[in-house]
Formats: sequence, C-alpha cells, structure tokens
Amino acid sequence: MSEAQKFRLTGIMGWPVGHSRSPMLHGYWIDQLGLAGAYVSLPVRPERLADALKGLSALGFAGCNLTIPHKEPAMRLVDRVDPLATRVGAINTIAVGDDGSLSGLNTDVFGFIECLIETKPDWRADTGPAAVIGAGGGARAVVAALAERGAREIRLVNRTVARAQKLAADFGAPVRMIAWEQRHDALDGASLLVNTTSQGMVGQPPLDLSLDRLPKSALVCDIVYIPLETPLLAAARSRGNPVVNGIGMLIHQARPAFQAWFGVLPEATQELRRLLETTI
Repeated sequence: MSEAQKFRLTGIMGWPVGHSRSPMLHGYWIDQLGLAGAYVSLPVRPERLADALKGLSALGFAGCNLTIPHKEPAMRLVDRVDPLATRVGAINTIAVGDDGSLSGLNTDVFGFIECLIETKPDWRADTGPAAVIGAGGGARAVVAALAERGAREIRLVNRTVARAQKLAADFGAPVRMIAWEQRHDALDGASLLVNTTSQGMVGQPPLDLSLDRLPKSALVCDIVYIPLETPLLAAARSRGNPVVNGIGMLIHQARPAFQAWFGVLPEATQELRRLLETTI
C-alpha cells in the first residue's frame, strides 16, 4: 500500500464533543479528495486526557483536534509544541509522528486570518487599530494572529482586569489594555473589531457594546458561529460595516490540521460553507 493510500484515522477530542461540526467538515474533505480515512468524535473526560493522548499512536491515529477543555492542558502532555502555539498558550491539533511522538499545533491563528482575507481580500493588519473584546483562549489566538501580521495597535478590552493584564504582558507591544468601562471609546478610529467572548451566542446575552464610535469602514468579526449572525454582527451590518461570522474561522482553522494528517491542504468551498450552515 502506498503512502497516499494509507488509511488515516483522525478525530476530535473534547468534553463534551457531540456538538462539534468537525466530523462533518473533515468527512467532507476526505470524501471529496477520495482519501482513505475517517474522522470521529472522541469524548474524553478531563481526568482521562493523558491516557487518551498516550493511546493515539497505539490505536493507529494520525492525530486529532482538541476542543474545550483540552486545548491548554494538552500542551503539557505532548512531546513537542509549535512555537506559535507556545505563544498562544494552547494547542488545537495534534499530529502523531512515525515514532509515536505527539506534536502540538495551533491552527486557530491561521483560521482567523484566512477568514478575514476571504471576506475582505485587501485587509491588512497595519491599516489601523484593532479592538479585541475578551481575553480568553480565543482572544489569545486573535491577538497572536494580528501581531504576526504586523498590527501596530491592539486595544484589548475585558471585564476581568487581571486576565487582560496577563494577555497584554505576554504579548507586549502592540497590545494596550483598555478598561471595560471605556469599551465604547476603544472603537474610535478602529479598522477592525473582534468579539472573542461568548456574548451573543445562543443562550447568552448580547454583547453590551455601542458601535457609535466605530468607523463604518471597519471590519467586524465575531468568532461565534451559533447563531450565524449574532446581535453584534446584525447591528454592524445594519450600519454598513462589512462583517465576518465564526463559520469561516471554523473552516479555515481545520485546513492546516487536515494537511498535517493527510498531506494536502483542502479548499474552503462555498458548498462546504452551505453544508455546515444547514446544521446551525
């Protein structure tokens, strides 16, 4: 059997994991490309994560994705961590080497940038200040992505001061922490607004943020994809801002993970986007 014909078993590990669209996403690419492989859901309790990761090689896995709550603790359990993932402080992809070793990657950075460029091909990180709401794992990936692309000013807004201070200290310039009480002013002159919090998700209250100070040319992104249009995106769209929902980031972050396991970078097609949107 040639390397191209080798069956590759992959999946997503989390707790819970039943809500994930990743099996559909990767399954689509496996079928479209005519590859021998499968992508399965792997519900793993936090206390069993170390055992589950140790078993990947023995069970014949080429690797797996990680979702909540495993992205950060898994960093301490793999053999190697990509430098960018180290900077973000989380891994969402593991590749199993021929020798059984585990390499941790973070593809959220790639996914975030690609979803912006897909919506606005002429987007540049250095055209103006970026306002980022939140300071959790999603925010760390967004800030890392913007810094990598040359952003000169990243205004970080979060309710919990200590968490924002930690993120700002970890990344240094160009991150500037802004108090939650001044969040509306943080949008003044911004060229990009990104919500990385759960505010606006189904079952959560909308993000309490006035867009009055935000230029109408600014790109507005919400990494949430349930619902496809959050109250923030609806408000931005109604005033003429270009908007990006979380489905693009979901698709694009999966592409380099798929490449790590199957050796090919799949395309983010409109057909795939429509397929995923029908499930939301």
